[in-house]
Amino acid sequence: MQMNVHALLQDIGFTGYEARAYVALLGADTCNGYEVAKAAGMPRANVYAVLERLVERGAARRLETPEGARYAAVKPEQLIRRLDKRHRRTLDAVEKALAALESADEAAPVFNLKSYKELMGQARALIDGATQELQVGIQPAEAGALADSLREARERGVIITTLCMEACSAECGGCQGSIHRYNLGPSNDARWLLLIGDKRQAVAGEITPAGATAVATHHRLIVELITAYIRQSLALAILADDLGDQFKGLLSRQAHEVLDALQPKGTFLARLMDITGRKSI
Repeated sequence: MQMNVHALLQDIGFTGYEARAYVALLGADTCNGYEVAKAAGMPRANVYAVLERLVERGAARRLETPEGARYAAVKPEQLIRRLDKRHRRTLDAVEKALAALESADEAAPVFNLKSYKELMGQARALIDGATQELQVGIQPAEAGALADSLREARERGVIITTLCMEACSAECGGCQGSIHRYNLGPSNDARWLLLIGDKRQAVAGEITPAGATAVATHHRLIVELITAYIRQSLALAILADDLGDQFKGLLSRQAHEVLDALQPKGTFLARLMDITGRKSI
């Protein structure tokens, strides 16, 4: 049993000699250095330095007597409470220090993912690690592959906003949370997968018949850009869908010209019709 106690004390920061000396002190009211060394089986030359470290640690008290210094163990429950407070303060400080380092853009690399397997592995890791919210831009193939991870995230209370970029007419079973179906995927043979976890981590990939290229990062700017794409695409599509035939009359001629100039092909209103699947706007 003592061997187990010694090992446990070392696990929380005691040296081997400190653990043995503290256990020896617990077996008596007070001890001098010779008595501790004998009970703990340690060299007398080391014992006083070890006892003084226990005093500094708050695990022992020193008593001055006419015969010299004697030592008493602090009761285990008091020691544990003291150590718990100290470790909590240290852990809080470490958490803040690490968070400060992580928030710096220069400390947030962008990792290139060069295969579909690597992309999906990073996507699952992001989903599985989310604790608060997920924003998802996805198409059916990837929705099916990630269905289990997305379902588990929803079941543990993660808020999920899903943009189904293929505007599926029927539920595929993969998408989770608040699902919005609009035709916002790429117009070529590619598919997109966009994921934001807890507003701090991003995975974005393009899948083509030739393979997949993607990135994974905590970089704040990239996270913000992908988040903005999902949110603004949804906002535009919902407004177009809701306003319907009124939309055209709400825009000035100048607004039409500016928005049309931003479209690579066709007009802005034609693009809205394509996104929403409406025959007219």
